[in-house]
Amino acid sequence: MLLLQTRPLSRGALVAQNSPLLPWGLLAASDSSSASPVAWLMALLFSLILAIYTGPGILGSFSRVRLVGGDHRCEGRVELQQDDEWVTVCDDYWNMDSVAVLCRELGCGAARKTMSGTMYGPVTPKDQKVFIHLFRCNGIEESLSQCEREDAIGCSHDEDAGAVCEGSFSRVRLVGGDHRCEGRVELQQDDEWVTVCDDYWNMDSVAVLCRELGCGAARKTMSGTVYGPVTPKDQKVFIHSFRCNGIEESLSQCEREDAIGCSHVEDVGVVCERESHSPSGPESVRLADGPGRCQGRVEVKFQGEWSSVCQAGWSFAAAKVVCRQLGCGRATLTRRGCNKATQGQGAIWQRKASCSGQEVSLQDCLSEVWEHNCTHNEDVWVECEDPFALKLVGGRSHCEGRLEVLHKGEWGSVCDDGWGQDADRVVCRQLGCGQPLSPPVKVRRRFGPGVGRIWLDDVKCSGKEPSLEQCLHRSWGYHNCNHREDVAVVCEGQSWVDGPAWWEGRTGGGSLWG
Repeated sequence: MLLLQTRPLSRGALVAQNSPLLPWGLLAASDSSSASPVAWLMALLFSLILAIYTGPGILGSFSRVRLVGGDHRCEGRVELQQDDEWVTVCDDYWNMDSVAVLCRELGCGAARKTMSGTMYGPVTPKDQKVFIHLFRCNGIEESLSQCEREDAIGCSHDEDAGAVCEGSFSRVRLVGGDHRCEGRVELQQDDEWVTVCDDYWNMDSVAVLCRELGCGAARKTMSGTVYGPVTPKDQKVFIHSFRCNGIEESLSQCEREDAIGCSHVEDVGVVCERESHSPSGPESVRLADGPGRCQGRVEVKFQGEWSSVCQAGWSFAAAKVVCRQLGCGRATLTRRGCNKATQGQGAIWQRKASCSGQEVSLQDCLSEVWEHNCTHNEDVWVECEDPFALKLVGGRSHCEGRLEVLHKGEWGSVCDDGWGQDADRVVCRQLGCGQPLSPPVKVRRRFGPGVGRIWLDDVKCSGKEPSLEQCLHRSWGYHNCNHREDVAVVCEGQSWVDGPAWWEGRTGGGSLWG
């Protein structure tokens, strides 16, 4: 393999030393103001040849890094993003120091293992390029971009670098119990929740978890399918088991062991004491004195009394939870101060809510006693979008047609820019219409163009969202479309309710779209 040692020059060029392809000092001379035209021309020619051989990015720049093909986002084949394509990394010089840097950059905890070759599927496409540099890290860098590099020529995908990190999680919760301090243990990794295997799990582990959740003393540990709803078959199990000694402040501080072969019949469950004599969360919430139930002054019902909330102990994350709890749309505004006509008159809540924004209700947020000297001039005002609704119109049933969504009391269509099968899946699930079908364009056009507002554009879904409003999209009403681009969706209908005969009757005897 040919290795070209490179170093940056003040003029942004590359210096190649001891290269058998170039006369000694040819490119080094390119840094000198006295370099001859011939030297400059030969240096340029070599750069062009190298660029053609290795692909785009002669300086080896990249914008993102990821691991693909593993069991979770913290394991897999190393890939870097250059412009709009992903390239692999050659395993020369790749070692545990390199893995440590990569795991740190991805927020995946400690380095566990370095791999190479084609063990991570899907198999790397033949036309996928290999990054033009090798990484030489010392293990203390914050990202791969800070590591020293050497040029790599001749690497194949049999030498693709891989990495295994210990995995990380951002939050922990208990689900399926009678209250928030009892239930099946779940950890949040990115946008999904994973369960925990009961290997090594004991009362020391329970004590740590109850402490982390602010739930008092540990009472009991459970395992299996005790807590419903039943864990979905496609829900993952966390890659590690926890070995706690009982004095840690959170599960993230406990030692871990690889969890091998765990299934959901080994899911961990926990019962904490739950200080019911001193409830921490509000019993209910409302928005008062606004133009509708989704806008107004925040009031919480605590120990039977309605109280306003002070802005100093509030956050936009808490506003998100309120909007969700009330069945409204997204939170759009939270601000300090109400006018005199909308200020509260009674008590002010003596607690501070600490929410992540993902909770179902304020009662799920951690709260603590909080001394303050707030007045009603600092009452919190929150505004949510109107309750989200959607429908399919122009079809033979409510499970097919042109998609329309309700916003500010007005129905409008959705532009098909960025729309895909995952978005179809979310719509069909939300309407209770089973799985999406993929009719040809001419069938979708039968539902006709909409009129009036186009509410959404550039909608991007993962397919796992429970509601279309949780998919990414432009701001409401912003688009560059016309009604010829309106989205239409066709779902299989309530086939699992009506039985297989419905589906067979619809598909049998010829074309589905005839």
